[in-house]
Amino acid sequence: MSPTHGFECLRTQTIPELNTTATLYRHHKTGAELLSLETDDENKVFNITFRTPPADSTGLPHIMEHSVLGGSRKYPAKEPFVELVKGSLKTFLNAMTYPDQTSYPVASTNLQDFYNLVDVYLDAVFYPLLTPHHLAQEGWHFELEDEAAPLTYKGVVFNEMKGYHSTPDYALETSVQAALLPDTPYVHDSGGNPANHPDLTYAQFKSFHDTYYHPANAFIFFYGDDDPDERLRLVDDFIAEFTAKSVDATVPLQPRFDAPRTVIKRYDAGESGDESNKGLATVSWLLPEVTNAEKILELEVLEHILIKTAASPLRKALIDSGLGEDLTGSGLSTYLRQMTFSVGLKGIDKADADKVEALVEETLRQIAAEGFEPDMVEAAVNSIEFSLRENNTGSFPRGIALMMRALGTWAYGRDPLAPLQYEAPLTAVKTHIAVHATYLQDLIRTYLLENPHRVTVLLEPDVSLRQRQEEAELARLADVRAALSEAELEAIVENTRELKARQEAADLPEALAAIPVLTLADLDKENKLIPIDVAAVQGADVVYHDLFTNGIVYFDVGLNMKAVPADLLPYVRLFGQTLVKLGTETEDFVKLSQRIGRKTGGIYPTHITSALADREGSMAWLFLRAKATTAQAQDMLDILRDILLTVKLDNQARFRQIVLEGKARSEAGLVPSGHTVVNGRLRAHFDESAWVSEQMGGISYLFFLRQLAEDVENDWPGVLAKLEAVRQLLVNRQNLIVNVTLDGENYAQFQPQLADFLAAFPAKPGELLTWQPDFSRQNEGLTIPAQVNYVGKGANLYELGYKLHGSVAVINNYLRTTWLWEKVRV
Repeated sequence: MSPTHGFECLRTQTIPELNTTATLYRHHKTGAELLSLETDDENKVFNITFRTPPADSTGLPHIMEHSVLGGSRKYPAKEPFVELVKGSLKTFLNAMTYPDQTSYPVASTNLQDFYNLVDVYLDAVFYPLLTPHHLAQEGWHFELEDEAAPLTYKGVVFNEMKGYHSTPDYALETSVQAALLPDTPYVHDSGGNPANHPDLTYAQFKSFHDTYYHPANAFIFFYGDDDPDERLRLVDDFIAEFTAKSVDATVPLQPRFDAPRTVIKRYDAGESGDESNKGLATVSWLLPEVTNAEKILELEVLEHILIKTAASPLRKALIDSGLGEDLTGSGLSTYLRQMTFSVGLKGIDKADADKVEALVEETLRQIAAEGFEPDMVEAAVNSIEFSLRENNTGSFPRGIALMMRALGTWAYGRDPLAPLQYEAPLTAVKTHIAVHATYLQDLIRTYLLENPHRVTVLLEPDVSLRQRQEEAELARLADVRAALSEAELEAIVENTRELKARQEAADLPEALAAIPVLTLADLDKENKLIPIDVAAVQGADVVYHDLFTNGIVYFDVGLNMKAVPADLLPYVRLFGQTLVKLGTETEDFVKLSQRIGRKTGGIYPTHITSALADREGSMAWLFLRAKATTAQAQDMLDILRDILLTVKLDNQARFRQIVLEGKARSEAGLVPSGHTVVNGRLRAHFDESAWVSEQMGGISYLFFLRQLAEDVENDWPGVLAKLEAVRQLLVNRQNLIVNVTLDGENYAQFQPQLADFLAAFPAKPGELLTWQPDFSRQNEGLTIPAQVNYVGKGANLYELGYKLHGSVAVINNYLRTTWLWEKVRV
C-alpha cells in the first residue's frame, strides 16, 4: 500500500471493547508514529508526546513544556495559546511533564476549533521561538531592579516548584522514585528542584529541544469522529521538512537490588516547633516492566484487594494500628517503564517507621498464608471489570484517558493497542483466580515478600529546613553578586527591565492576526439539551434523564441539608462518609464494603451547594451517588436503603479513623491547593453557598476536624448524639430528591423498584431552616509551611448593584486571559 500523506500503515485493528477502529502509522520520512482511533465520539482528541528523560534536576523538561507554548514560527505572539483560548470551545487544553515524557493534549467537540488547536500545538512543539527571554520568564533569571536592590531568583517554574517542594507528599513521591530507581533518569526530578534551576543554561535549553523534540521521537495520537485522512495531512504538513535521525531517549532498566534498603529524608514542616506525629513512612517495591497487559491487570486486582477500600486487609491493618493518621504511598504505579508498589502511613512518630515496615511485612505474610475471603476477591474483580466496561471518564475527555493508557507501553517500544484491549487479560485473570486457589497469594510472595528490590523511605519533619534552604539561596546569590563586575550588574538590571518591558508590551497586530479564530459560521446553532423529566414518587421528587447508558443505572439520592441547623453542618460531610464506612445493624463495614463492590459499580457520598440566581440564600444537598447494571439495580437499592436507615453510628474507633484521615488529607491539601483554599475562604464572606462549602471543606472544616479528633476521645456520647441528630434530620422522604439516568425501556422496569425503595423511608414533618452566616468582613492571614504565598482579593458584586447576566461568562474569560494573566501569571 502506498503511503498516505507521507504515512505508511503498519496495522489496522478493530477494538470491540471500545467500539473503535485503531490504525497505527509510521511517517516514512521521519519515523514519527501515529495512532489513529476512529469512533463516533464528538469530543475529538489530539496529543503529541515526546520522550524527555531528564539528565539532572534543573527542571529542563518542565521549563521546555512551558516555553514551547510561548510563541512559534507560524504564531509569533507572546502567548498564542492564551489568545486562542479566548475564543476556543476546547474541552481540554494542557501540557504535562512526566518523569520521562512530555505530553501536549487538546480536545474539542467543534471540528474547526479542533483543527485550530492541532495546528497551533504542532507549530509550537516543532517550531518554537525559544529565545533567552523564554528561559528567563518560564525557567529562571536574576532579578535586580537597580544596583542597590537585592539580587533574587525569579521564574514561573522556579516559583511553581517551590510550592511543590513545600509539600511532604511531593517530597515523598520523588524520594521513593529516586530510591527505587537510582541508576536511571528517574533519580532526577523532571519538574525541577529550585535549588538546581539556576544551573540551567540557555545552550542546554536549546540543545534539549533540538535533541528530543523531533518527529523521530514523537508519539502522535488522534481520537474521535473527525476525518482520519485529514489527521495524516495535518501532521505531514508540519513534519515533512524534517529528516529521520536516531534519538536516544530510552530509559534503561534499573538493575535489581540484592537486599532491601532504607532511606531517610527530611521535609519542611514549617516553623511551628512541633515535629511530633508528622512523619511519613512507606514500603515500596520495584515490579516488572509495563509490557504485559495480563500482568498489569492481575496486579491491579491485587492492589484493589490490599488497599483500595476501607475493608482492604493491608489498609485496615495499617489504619487500625494507630501508628498514623492516614494511608500514604502511590499504591500500584504503572506510568514508568517499570511498575512500582508503595504503601505506608502519614502522621507517624518518626521513631515508629520500623513498626510501619514490620506491620506491612507481617500483614502480607499473614495474607499470603491465609488467603483472601471469596467475597473480597469477587468485589475487587467486579469493581475493576465494571470500570473497564463502563469506560466513563466523566468530564475528562475519554480519548485522553485512552491515550495515556496506550502510552504506557507505546513509549517503551511496545504495542500501544494492548492496554486498550481488556477482554483477553480479564478473562485470563478471572480464570487463574477460579482455577488456582493460591493465585493471588502467589503474587504477593513473588512480587512483594520474596522481592529484595524494596525500599523503606522515612520522611522526617524538619522545622528549620526552610530557613536553611532560604539561607543557602541567599548565600549563593551573595557569592554571585560578589563575583560580578559593575558592568555585569548593570547588565542584569537592564535584562530585568527588558524582560518586564517585553512582558508588558502588546503583541504586534500581525502576530495576533495570525492566530486562528472561530466565526459564527463555525458554531453549532442548536443547543444540546439533556432530557429532563420531573415527577413526584411517594412524596419525593424524582428527576429522570432518558439517555443511553449501555445498561447501567446511574442513581443519586439527595438529602436536603437545609433541614440541618448551622452548627451541625460540619457533621454532614462526615455523616455521608459514615454511610459507606461504618457498616449497618446487620453487617460490619468490611462486609458492607465487599457487598458494595460485588453488587454495584460503587457508592460515593458527595455534597453540592449552589447560590440561587434570583434571590438570596442557597441550595445544599448531601448526595449518595451509585451505579449498577440493570441486573443489579435491586441490589443497589437494597444497599442504599440499608445504609440510610440502619447505619451503625456507634463505632468510636472507626469514626475516629475517619476523622483523622479527613484531617490528614485537609492538611496535605493546604500547600498544593493553596489557591483553592484562599478562594473558598474569600467567597465564604460573601454568599451562603460558599459559606456552607467552607464549613464542610475549607479552613473552618479543618479547625473543626482538629477539635473533633479530641472530642471523639473525650466526649464520644456527645459526638454520637450530634451524628444521630443529623441522621434524624436528613433521612426524611419529604426532603428527598432522586436523580436517575437510564434509557426509557429499562427505566420502565426500574420504576416499581424505585417506588418501593422510596416507600421504605419515613415521611415526617420537618422545617427547612434559614441559616444566618456571619458575613463580617476582615482581612485574614493564614500561615502554612510553604516557600510560596497564596493571595486573593474579593468583593460581592451584587452589593455594588450588579444583576446576573449571561455576559458574565464572557467578562470572566476576558479578565482571566488578558488583564489577570498579564498582571499575575506573567
